[in-house]
Amino acid sequence: MPITDADGLRRVLGHDRVAVVGASTSYEKAAHIVPAYLQRHGYDLTPVNPGADEVFGERAFDSLADVPGPIDIVQVFRPSEEVPAIVEQALARDDVRAIWLQVGITHDAAARKAEAAGLDVVQDRCMKVEHGQLVRNPMD
Repeated sequence: MPITDADGLRRVLGHDRVAVVGASTSYEKAAHIVPAYLQRHGYDLTPVNPGADEVFGERAFDSLADVPGPIDIVQVFRPSEEVPAIVEQALARDDVRAIWLQVGITHDAAARKAEAAGLDVVQDRCMKVEHGQLVRNPMD
């Protein structure tokens, strides 16, 4: 079952290395606004976007397999039908701890496969909203 409780969400949000699959160079899109917020709050972001050289001031990579450093969370801003392939890429790595599917993105079969491999899964939730409600210091 995907994580929905506050304690589970806090646990996932406690990881700090995030690969953003579908990161956008368009400042007005959620796929830019949400990760930029997370970066401002101390998360180490790696954008994954084959159409960009750089996003959020960070080098962009074509796929999860191309990301050289460790990844804790794979944050997904791609259509639901692309989730199974993204989960496969995440499972091919030995460092991913969680898959976070942003608002409007779900894929139950891929989520079950990730969970069976020991990954935490969050579906149809905004990482920025959850961070703001559950983690962020109110003085920020």
